[in-house]
Amino acid sequence: MADGIGIASATVDDVERALTPAPGTVRLRRMLGHRGFVIAGVVLALIIAMALAAPLVAAHDPYIQDLSNRLVPPVFLEGGSWAHPLGTDALGRDYLARVVYGARISLLIGVLTALMSGIIGAVLGVSAGYFGGRIDSVICYILAVRLSMPVVLVALAVVSLVGGSLTAVIMVMGLLLWDRYAVVMRSATQQVRALDYVAAAAAVGASTARIVLAEVLPNVLNNLIVVATFEVAHAILLEAALSFLGLGVQPPLPSWGLMIAEGREHLLFEPWVIIIPGIALSLLVLAVNMVGDGVRDIAAPENRN
Repeated sequence: MADGIGIASATVDDVERALTPAPGTVRLRRMLGHRGFVIAGVVLALIIAMALAAPLVAAHDPYIQDLSNRLVPPVFLEGGSWAHPLGTDALGRDYLARVVYGARISLLIGVLTALMSGIIGAVLGVSAGYFGGRIDSVICYILAVRLSMPVVLVALAVVSLVGGSLTAVIMVMGLLLWDRYAVVMRSATQQVRALDYVAAAAAVGASTARIVLAEVLPNVLNNLIVVATFEVAHAILLEAALSFLGLGVQPPLPSWGLMIAEGREHLLFEPWVIIIPGIALSLLVLAVNMVGDGVRDIAAPENRN
């Protein structure tokens, strides 16, 4: 009789396990059910694909000038031509090519800046949250000093001193935009440090490095990813602002912020020279922010199994 009950219980457990979807399947369903995440993900994927396949998308070289074809309007305006679907700029350069190659610049700056600042902020935040005490006090003091400095003004001052270039912009922003990572990672690490499995790892003699890398970091990684998505958008906007002021990416690189700055003189009569890169920049930043929003919602504790 007992054997029969045991067999029946095992059978019920097997059925429950078979009917329970795998964690990966649940996560995929949750992602597909988040409309904003899906739409933004598609837009972002298209922009990334366009940037990677720039030579195939753009028929013209973004650096070649043709003064005989200056300020040709886009094809959807009167006087436009399919030879230059988005028209040409004040130097006769194909605008479609510059927009497409400009996506490469914006994505490169956003990703590398987020990667650099993320490493700095994660190291400081995890160290402060895990060790506490004097280390936490010193890192909090450094964080307070950083937060007292306006990012845009400091970036303008430093870039004006070292000179505007792609490398300089990435380095300056990477060294300035780590504060959000540090704050979030410090708070998340303090919560994880108090959990039982971290105490158990320390009790069995695991080294500090092993505890941090194997127990703490994987459990705060979602927070890092969420902050990184928003910081990518922040870095793209900051680069556009610096380029607009003439202290970011320098000509002839096709930066969207630089394209907007170059089109200021023609705003009244050819507004599309500003509208087109402005729309491209807005779409990219909005898509990145919405993806970050979706990641945050999907990774929220109430949505986890």
